Amino acid sequence: MQLTSDNKLKKIIVVGDRVLIRLKKPNEKTGSGLYLPPGVQEKEKVQQGYIIKVGPGYPIPVAADDHEPWMDTEEKVKYVPLQAREGDLAIFILSGAHEVVYEGEKYYIVSQSAILMLEREQDL
Repeated sequence: MQLTSDNKLKKIIVVGDRVLIRLKKPNEKTGSGLYLPPGVQEKEKVQQGYIIKVGPGYPIPVAADDHEPWMDTEEKVKYVPLQAREGDLAIFILSGAHEVVYEGEKYYIVSQSAILMLEREQDL
């Protein structure tokens, strides 16, 4: 199977309260008209990017019920969902992010606690 832009990220599973972010393309010049080299804006403490994948959320501890020995003991994990959704524009703290290169593209894995603000196209 060949990886395309449509299906290459389908194999990725984000764990826990983390999100996968692709940086938004930075402006190449400042408001006053000065052109910036490519690495300057990557060193900013606060970055913005689009959320590509979202983890399941924060796991909730399973209640300790008294089970009978004959009952099935399969644990079903429940999660508190994250506020972030795929497609949101996230403004996040770069020091709380981990840079990952996957299939030649640079992404950041960020904990939800490092996200400062979300911009969503549709209403909450």
